[in-house]
Amino acid sequence: MFRALRITVLLFILLIVAVNTWLSQARSTDWDNSLWVKVYPINADGSAASDSYIAGLEPDDFAPIESFIARETLRYGRSLDRPLRMELGRPINEQPPAVEPESGAIGVMLWSLKLRWWASSTAGEQDSVDPDVRIFVRYHGPDQSFLLDNSVGLQKGMVGIVNAYAGRRQQGSNNVIIAHEFLHTLGATDKYDRANGQPIEPDGLAEPDLQPLYPQQLAEIMGGRIALAENEAVVPKSLEYAVIGPLTASEIRLID
Repeated sequence: MFRALRITVLLFILLIVAVNTWLSQARSTDWDNSLWVKVYPINADGSAASDSYIAGLEPDDFAPIESFIARETLRYGRSLDRPLRMELGRPINEQPPAVEPESGAIGVMLWSLKLRWWASSTAGEQDSVDPDVRIFVRYHGPDQSFLLDNSVGLQKGMVGIVNAYAGRRQQGSNNVIIAHEFLHTLGATDKYDRANGQPIEPDGLAEPDLQPLYPQQLAEIMGGRIALAENEAVVPKSLEYAVIGPLTASEIRLID
């Protein structure tokens, strides 16, 4: 009897979590109200350069992400005045949990649950009201070598982890990556080849009907890069050179 009661209570809790998750995801893409996205900076390499950069961050540094989403939602016929509201949180001193490359499906699932718990518990002390989306940006010194592709955005939990450079020259490209991972939390999928980072035709290209096809002038945000040739692509310097393509717009319910 007691065991059956425990199972019933657990199933009830899981049902509540599932319903709340579904409601949050549905609300995030109804485009009726502004989405509140909070950025939490993290010193990823422990360097003084990263500390200095983080100390100098201002909310306006992330305003181009607001402008990008506003521009693209308007282009798809949505008239919401401010679809995205970016906010800068206080620095986080704890690193997010890492996923092992060979962990398999079960390991990735457990990591996802651990990350969602970490995000809410770590940021919770400074959040009297929970934001719609939490983005943790791990800053590395400009002379450090790391993989930008290790950034991740989860729709379940509405949380993203971004690897970025602690340098003003890279601020624009940092915002491109933040916007990319933010759109993952709304349900957008990657549109580039994970083996080489090359945008996949046609949905990963901003201008799939361009003749000749290369070089492209813009990046489709989930393609991640401007395709200069069939085997060459670069991360755009800013969101001025990025667009949301039709498939991505459909995935985040900007269009039916």
